[in-house]
Amino acid sequence: MSVSLLNKMSSVVYHDARQIQVEQTERPTPPEGWALVKVSYAGICGTDLNIYVGAHPRAKGPLVIGHELSGTLIEGHPELAAGTPVTIRPLLFCGECVPCQTGMSHVCKDLKLVGIDRDGAMAEYVIAPVETIHALPEGVSLKLGALIEPLAVGVHAVRQAGFTPGDTALVIGAGPIGMCVAVSLKLLGAGRVIVAETNRFRLEMAAELGFETIDPEAGGIAEQLLAKTAGNGSDFTFDCAGHPSVSEILTQVTKVRGTAVVVAAYKKPAPIDLLQAMFKEITLKGVRVYTPKDFEIAAQLLGKPFDFDKLITHVLPMEAVQKGFDLLLSGGDAVKVLIQVGTEETSNLTGADRR
Repeated sequence: MSVSLLNKMSSVVYHDARQIQVEQTERPTPPEGWALVKVSYAGICGTDLNIYVGAHPRAKGPLVIGHELSGTLIEGHPELAAGTPVTIRPLLFCGECVPCQTGMSHVCKDLKLVGIDRDGAMAEYVIAPVETIHALPEGVSLKLGALIEPLAVGVHAVRQAGFTPGDTALVIGAGPIGMCVAVSLKLLGAGRVIVAETNRFRLEMAAELGFETIDPEAGGIAEQLLAKTAGNGSDFTFDCAGHPSVSEILTQVTKVRGTAVVVAAYKKPAPIDLLQAMFKEITLKGVRVYTPKDFEIAAQLLGKPFDFDKLITHVLPMEAVQKGFDLLLSGGDAVKVLIQVGTEETSNLTGADRR
């Protein structure tokens, strides 16, 4: 085999709106302070869908997409050994702005992400700064390891909300992030977790996973939630839908002196009843991505008794990536779709197997 072929790898490349394809790209070489990871699984995220339809303002083709992943460390890390099962926290921050200088690099004024602003994880190899690489906990498979990034979004939302164990929470939207918020609430000690979702498949999955549910087709979300809470509303409301119909009811469903948390990324300014927020002394809070601590907690939660595998509804080979995008964009029966990049032998190894 020629040297040129050895330096190539298969990658999912975005070129323009609704134009992605698997092609050969250059295998990346990690600069100093970065490490090389051989990818096993990469998840399709809502952000990837926005990129695919040409709606993301920063992503420009040709671009290897993907920022949710698991894999094995190849080289470049000063502490972790080659072969260690890992994931990456795909944030790229300047290190110089006030947020970065005060320990809040996740809201860096110039925040960038692997898979959006530079080539990402839907490829055989990816590189990332060494400080963003996290070893998988003992016994966590590479398949489940690909859930750490979206689960960290849920953990961050719950922790930043000021959530107290025993409280009642309403999660609106049961897509991958909504499910991860609900799971985080459950495993971190919520008294009740109520999930509202219009997609029948996802609503039924939420019920199967042990959550109370609200079907908007059976009546208004606010009315059903108030009926379930003796007219009080939820201590915490998490908007994981990002739809104006949800922002309109945030202050209705949240109890007096409760907290409404915006997790979803709205594409346009949305209506919200600020007068009701004032009268009820509701705290309105926005959250963005995650901190290193959130990543660590998310990784540990994967070891808790919960059927995380159920959240992964599809595992597709790289050649079928278009099917994965079409399935999610059509509102099909899916929650988390993973693209299997590594070989079956490599991808089935757990943290324990690799050490």
